[in-house]
Amino acid sequence: MDLQKIKLTRYILIAMAAGTVVGLTLGQIVEFATDPVTGKNLLDSKNRPILESSFAADYIVNGLFQFLSEAFIRSLKALVVPLVFVSLVCGTAAMDDVRKLGTVGLKTLGLYLGTTAIAITLAIVAALAIRPGIGVGTVDAREYIPAETKSLLQVFIDIFPDNLASAFVGGHMLQIIAAALAFGVALVVSGEHGKRVLNVFKDLNEVIMKLVILVMLMAPFGVFAKIAQVFAKEGFDTIFALAKYFILVIAVLIVHAVVVYPTLLKLFTGLNPRVFFRKIRNAQLFAFSTASSNATIPVTLRAAEDRLGASNKVASFTVPLGATINMDGTAIMQGVATVFIAQLSGIDLSVTQYLTVILAATMASVGTAGVPSAGLVMLTMVLGLVGLPPDKIGLIIGIDRLLDMVRTAVNITGDATITCIVAKSEGQLDKEIFDRPAEEESVS
Repeated sequence: MDLQKIKLTRYILIAMAAGTVVGLTLGQIVEFATDPVTGKNLLDSKNRPILESSFAADYIVNGLFQFLSEAFIRSLKALVVPLVFVSLVCGTAAMDDVRKLGTVGLKTLGLYLGTTAIAITLAIVAALAIRPGIGVGTVDAREYIPAETKSLLQVFIDIFPDNLASAFVGGHMLQIIAAALAFGVALVVSGEHGKRVLNVFKDLNEVIMKLVILVMLMAPFGVFAKIAQVFAKEGFDTIFALAKYFILVIAVLIVHAVVVYPTLLKLFTGLNPRVFFRKIRNAQLFAFSTASSNATIPVTLRAAEDRLGASNKVASFTVPLGATINMDGTAIMQGVATVFIAQLSGIDLSVTQYLTVILAATMASVGTAGVPSAGLVMLTMVLGLVGLPPDKIGLIIGIDRLLDMVRTAVNITGDATITCIVAKSEGQLDKEIFDRPAEEESVS
């Protein structure tokens, strides 16, 4: 079935701009529920302000917008598990030499952890120079209950599923990746039987990619609704109160995205960074609107293969793995937040403690889920290691949702960058596809 070409980039940008305007306008109309004793805004289970019952709140913000945004994001998430499993099985089984998988895995893991270490180091250095925690006015802290975090050992143990069905139902990405790799290798060593089964998986992969295209048609509506919801509930008040912290995190994220990644891309591949950024803009917009690396996997994978020229053999491994362990944007937030909270608390951290933060945040990225605000959970562990009060996280929750959107876009930019580097090093990147003029994203 051929579908009409649609200029998604243009429509998504229009939807984002319209959602921002509509959201801020509704934020001036709706009223927030407040505690009758303290007068502070009441918060829901996700620390978001609760709106007073009204037509705008009940039927527009929490009604129509909630339906459109949830339908869009749920549709993307529903495709993640089958897409990752089927695509990775195809990629693994198609390798000429399965032993190459070990080389690809080591390169990918090393690059992801390396860029994360660079990201948090850059964040800490910038925060120490700018001192965002000095001179901050009074900011109302939201209640924050530190979540329980897994040890690094437990994270590695959990890679191996004891129940494959629960891994698929729960969307445990590392377990799904491990299962797909094992199944792909089994197909290779099964001879003719494996080839017949592989043909079925190849057909399934094509069908799932068409489903991805169909879901992308919903993007402008879902993006508009999600952006409008965020700005209606959060607005700019908290940003103004924490402007120094907010601007610093955004600035470091931008530097990492437009300096570090292009430098690595040019250094290791010789590819043109400008072409690269044109080719992944849709994936970046999806990531920004969903604030979820996992939900963006279908779009990132399609961009890596169809627009950047990376083969399915590499991209099917690096993209879902990156969505799980490549958390450069989150590491930047953790680095700035650690220095910010230390300065607010009047605590001077030693060089050793900062090195501990760098190491801990880099390793913790392996266990950080690719879902909205998961970085706050890992920040709790990082603060605990250097003796900083985790309750201070409540100060930054109010603006974290907006920052989360930006850092997720940075995360998937890193996924695509590493995919290109690994694919080029393995001779699995089609230069003609990469250099092909970047037209508006189409569904065909």
